[in-house]
Amino acid sequence: MTKLSTSFRPCYWQGIAKQVPERRAAGQTPNQHYLLPSLNGNFRRMAAVLSFDSAYRQVKRGELAPVYYLTGSEDVLKDELVGLILDRAVVPESRDFNLDVRQAADLNGESLHALVETPPLLTERRVVVIKNLEQWRSNAKVWRVLERYVANPSPTTVLVLTHGTDKPRSELEQHAVHVGVDPLNPARTARWVNRRAERAGLALDGEAAQHLVRAVGGELAQLGMEIEKLAAAYGNQPLTVEEVAQFVGVRRGETVSDWVNAILIRRIARAVAMLETVLGMSGVTGVRLLGTLGTALIGLRLARTLLDGGLSPGRVQSQVFNQIRAARPAGLGSWRTEAATWTAAAKHWTEPELEHAIRTAYEADRALKSTAIRDERETLTDMLLTIVTHKAAA
Repeated sequence: MTKLSTSFRPCYWQGIAKQVPERRAAGQTPNQHYLLPSLNGNFRRMAAVLSFDSAYRQVKRGELAPVYYLTGSEDVLKDELVGLILDRAVVPESRDFNLDVRQAADLNGESLHALVETPPLLTERRVVVIKNLEQWRSNAKVWRVLERYVANPSPTTVLVLTHGTDKPRSELEQHAVHVGVDPLNPARTARWVNRRAERAGLALDGEAAQHLVRAVGGELAQLGMEIEKLAAAYGNQPLTVEEVAQFVGVRRGETVSDWVNAILIRRIARAVAMLETVLGMSGVTGVRLLGTLGTALIGLRLARTLLDGGLSPGRVQSQVFNQIRAARPAGLGSWRTEAATWTAAAKHWTEPELEHAIRTAYEADRALKSTAIRDERETLTDMLLTIVTHKAAA
């Protein structure tokens, strides 16, 4: 099987795709165990990381730590946790003197030392937020200054450090409260939408919130902007799914998820017809479509392999769900729904057909990322027709 680039889909799925033929070549039957060893080390390493929800509850109760180390890719949730820490640590009237928010790139060892060692003024605590530690080179001297402070922090300062997707620093993990802030799963994303809508004075019914997530995607920053626009347009008027669909310009049955599902059940003509609509959505690009499709195709291939290995559809669905839950790939809908969809759709494909579809999607992804190719719709249409032509030839 052609090796897929990590930008095309999550590395986790790449590992799954490579294991299947290797196991078969060795005469082994795929089963529920063959995917798990690569995960065990990650689970052990992550055992000491506090979840966002746990950290949020502790801070909400007023249980503040001297140093917080926020890692992961979900910046919107980081900002929410930082805001809550600030609310619990420093009253608004004293923030002019007792709150400092800095970018890591603006600090060196000397300025960092002065910043964290400054005592609070006319209050018992101050808050220092240093964002984007990944801006420092891994061997920069400023790390040593920070690590010395974190090992013996001031009792009158709450220091909050945010770090992107780089590997966390072990010295900070050891002494700070390490909070992993990763993208929410689909169900929690929908709940986040409802809470954010309530704060904006907007009333969404359950289907309206779910459709907003399907139409816009799971990126909280984009969802937050759409909620603000909806609140400005409708005020506190309760909104139905039809009104949300009309506002965002995406009708039910025409989302990115619907486009992917049409391909999975081999309704290629329907998928081609939907391209104009889905590519016209805010924030949707051909590369994003292929990333979502790539994850689904690899999941579908997993389901097909497990079925061919003799597992019942019920057990296959359970195993696929477990792997989704462990990998947490971005861009999916309800994990249980995705597992059921992939398992049911597997009957429409053979393993060679899926290999061909994955290679074809990968080649389209590479083409879209080249400077010579600009027509996304044409490239995706060619990809879909190549997939269906291979089916006919087979």
